[in-house]
Amino acid sequence: MTDDIPLARRELISSRLTAGESVVAVALAAEFGVSEDAIRRDLRALAAEGRCRRVYGGALPVSSASAPMSARMDAARERKAALARAAVAQIERGELLFLDSGSTHLALADALPEDHDLTVATNSIDVAAALLRRADIALIMVGGAVDPVVGGSVDAAALACIANMNIDRCFLGACAVAPQDGVSAFEFADAGFKRALLARSRRVAILSTTDKLGASAAHRVASIDDIASVIVEHDAPPAHIKALTKAGTVVIKAERPDAR
Repeated sequence: MTDDIPLARRELISSRLTAGESVVAVALAAEFGVSEDAIRRDLRALAAEGRCRRVYGGALPVSSASAPMSARMDAARERKAALARAAVAQIERGELLFLDSGSTHLALADALPEDHDLTVATNSIDVAAALLRRADIALIMVGGAVDPVVGGSVDAAALACIANMNIDRCFLGACAVAPQDGVSAFEFADAGFKRALLARSRRVAILSTTDKLGASAAHRVASIDDIASVIVEHDAPPAHIKALTKAGTVVIKAERPDAR
C-alpha cells in the first residue's frame, strides 16, 4: 500500500480542523473505512505538526485559547482592553467580584474602577499580582496547585476555597462560546471549576474575543442562557451576535480598540 491514501485522508481531516470543526476518531474511522488506530495515527501526526490539539476520542482545531496563559498575555492587548472597558460599566459599588483565570481578565483587572469599595477574588496568579498594587481593592487569592495552561488553580483546593463564597458578579473565562454547545473549556479540571463558580455566582458575564465565538471545546461548562451577558468585540460577526441573543443571553458590543 502506498502512502497516497493515508496522506489524502490526513489532509482532508486537516481541512476540517482548519475550518473550525472538531473531529471524532470513531466517526472518522467509519467514514473512511479504516481502523480507529489508523485515525489516531493521523491525529498524532497532525498534532505533531501543530495542526490540531488532541483530546480524548478525537481532536480539536488549534485555538489561541488553548495556548498556555504565558503565551496569551501579550496577544491582542488593545482588543482585550476594549472588552474590559465594556465590562467595567456593569460593575456596581461594594460587589464581590470573581475574575476567573484568563488573559482578558488581566486587562479587566487593570480597568477596574477606583473608589468602588470592591472585593475581588481570583484563581489567577497574574490577575492577583496586578491587583496587589491596588490599595482600594480587597483581594482574595484562591489557592491550590497551579495549572500552567490555565494560568491559575482549578484543583480540589481551589474548589474548597470558593465553596462558601457568595459572589455578586463573576467574569467567567471561556475557551469556546457557541449557541448549541454553550460555554466550554479545553481542560477537564478547569471546566469543573468554572461550573462551581457558576453555582456560587449571582450574575455571570463572559468577555469573548471573536476567535472563541462559534468554536468548540471538549468540556461543557454551561448553557448560553445561564450567562447573563456576553461582551464581544466591536467587529464580532452579526450572525454570532444574533445566535447568542436567540439562545438567551444579552450581547454587549465593545467599542473599537482605539476608541476612548
